[in-house]
Amino acid sequence: MDIDLPDVKAEMEAVFARYEAALVSNDVAVLDELFLKAPTTIRYGGGENLYGYDEIAAFRSARSPAGLARTLDRTVITTYGRDFAVASTLFRRDGAPGKVGRQMQTWARMPEGWRVVAAHVSIIAE
Repeated sequence: MDIDLPDVKAEMEAVFARYEAALVSNDVAVLDELFLKAPTTIRYGGGENLYGYDEIAAFRSARSPAGLARTLDRTVITTYGRDFAVASTLFRRDGAPGKVGRQMQTWARMPEGWRVVAAHVSIIAE
């Protein structure tokens, strides 16, 4: 299997940047678009376990847009072949001193484009 094919990695880096911009600006339409619309899509968050696209979309629409700004650190995006990728990053928010967030996303290329099929977000002490 080809790992980190340059063209695929560049695509995934651009999609990840689009996701991050949507996250910090609370662009719910883009966030919803980038998750696979399927009952098998899962997102574990800091205070919630979301099973299926519908639960994820409901969470996004109800979440407060306040305090979403963050700084990323140690972002690693790895692609496997042409249709599968994992994005991992640490993040920090000014409103949570002494804490570091961890985010991992599994992405798959679908006919409509790259989509998150599984995600995990957690926060720990720095």
